[in-house]
Amino acid sequence: MTSRLAVDLCGICLQNPVLAASGTFGYGIEFEKVADLNAIGGIVVKGLSREPMDGNPPPRLWETAAGMINSVGLQNIGARAFVSEKLPELRRFRTAILANVFGYAPEDYCEVIRILEDADGIAGYELNVSCPNTKHGGIFFSNDPALLRELVAFVRPLAKRPLMVKLSPNVTSIAVLAKAAEEAGADAISLVNTFVSLAIDPHTRQPRIGAGFGGLSGPAIKPIALRMVYEASQVVKIPVIGIGGIRSGEDAAEFMIAGATAVEVGTVNFWDPSAPCRIARELGEFAKKEKLQNIRELTGTLKL
Repeated sequence: MTSRLAVDLCGICLQNPVLAASGTFGYGIEFEKVADLNAIGGIVVKGLSREPMDGNPPPRLWETAAGMINSVGLQNIGARAFVSEKLPELRRFRTAILANVFGYAPEDYCEVIRILEDADGIAGYELNVSCPNTKHGGIFFSNDPALLRELVAFVRPLAKRPLMVKLSPNVTSIAVLAKAAEEAGADAISLVNTFVSLAIDPHTRQPRIGAGFGGLSGPAIKPIALRMVYEASQVVKIPVIGIGGIRSGEDAAEFMIAGATAVEVGTVNFWDPSAPCRIARELGEFAKKEKLQNIRELTGTLKL
């Protein structure tokens, strides 16, 4: 990629602003034979916990009219296995590697960060806060500004690398949560995560997803995600990463115009595994057509 697409994301130099979203691109290395990993700005790996997790019962995916519902349940090999088995392979690529981190108590997040801090080859962290805090009766970190602020402030001193917080759209006001993350020390925020949803089989009268509810993603959520990215970008000074239904270079450009510095592409990877490469290429073509010296010129230019 040319310098036209280069961006600085809270100190992380990206050759282009297109990242593969967590949970949609495995640990990255699995896509080596179907996508040019060196052509992607970054890879946010599958969420990592302090211990391995089996995830939710099947079925875990259901295709909707304009997207997908998933309830994988954060299945993963655990932070230690990632460091020993996956990270050495990822170091062969120049693409920025970001580790998505989650837990069910602040101590869980901290332990994962401690494990990852000792490893080379990680550019930064993305905290998945869309998890219930088991210490506070199952209240979701992402739904309560006080809990979110407490979590980020608890983790912040341990992370020597840039710390991003991935926000949930299942809230009354995204601006309040975005501001809470920034005030607690987040270097950037990413949004949106999936929308809580339900699919029903009318013949069996049962959910089509094994765990019942799932998370809706894909083109159906893009207009709402764009609105939330705009609202969040209006109240924070830190970079915003836009997520939600991106499947083309122009989609990515729209999120940047709404206020994003970079974007993550997710659901599209399920039907086009090389989508991040294609979208980065299309974004470059868009920038050239619009006569932009650098793609950063788009960020926050919405005429509202």
